[in-house]
Amino acid sequence: MQDVIIDAIIDSIKLLPFLFIAFLIIEFFEHKLTKKSKKEIEKAGKLGPLVGAIAGIFPQCGFSVIATNLYVTRIITLGTLIAVYLSTSDEMLPILIAERANLNIIIQFLGIKLLIGIIFGFIIDFIIKPNKEQITYHICEEEHCDCKHGIIKSSLKHTIKTLIFILIITLILNTCMFILGDDFLKNLFIKNNFFVPFIASLIGLIPNCASSVALTELYLNGILPFAGAIAGLLTNSGVALIILFKSNKKIKENLQIVFLIYGIGVLVGLTIELITLLV
Repeated sequence: MQDVIIDAIIDSIKLLPFLFIAFLIIEFFEHKLTKKSKKEIEKAGKLGPLVGAIAGIFPQCGFSVIATNLYVTRIITLGTLIAVYLSTSDEMLPILIAERANLNIIIQFLGIKLLIGIIFGFIIDFIIKPNKEQITYHICEEEHCDCKHGIIKSSLKHTIKTLIFILIITLILNTCMFILGDDFLKNLFIKNNFFVPFIASLIGLIPNCASSVALTELYLNGILPFAGAIAGLLTNSGVALIILFKSNKKIKENLQIVFLIYGIGVLVGLTIELITLLV
């Protein structure tokens, strides 16, 4: 349990700079930019899914944390958010490198996650257009922060509040993972069957780096097939979902995002599974 607590604290502290950067961008966008500047940024946002997917493949969940906060205030689109979530590698890449995985395997994981993020990001933005109500959301109005005394002070306030929330949830999730143990996950995938992508995608949704660690290790140990690993790692975006549910007051919308990510993970996993069988 001591390790569980220490890991939760370390994982939370790692997010500190990313949270602060995200809130600083939000504060600047809300209070310092003119309407003309905002419109120019929104036009440039058409390439958001491409930029978001590329940013997401970097290790850790920092960019998914930033993207979540930027989406809540509608600075970026839903497609961009989903692109970041799908491409985010969290702990996957460091583990693959540490375990000296074959370079082709690493490229396959990153390439598929990047490609899927870009494709579905653009599809979602093409189908779902933001409405006026979404664009007018302001985090400072919702949280009643004292923004008039400077955006740095206000950003720090938002960061600390969010960090405490993340720490509490991470402690709970780490404790649950500790109680269940590695054997529980191994038994779920002991049979290589049709339902592996469904189970793996569900595990990937756990908003904690432990899920990406577990999925990657299970793949490297030959317990989880490639299709299942891709499905689970596509739905894993680190602690980003914790921030989404904390910051975005629209619970229905949050659940729709979760189901959307899960559906994409399962769909891609089943597709790869089918291709593997045919080949």
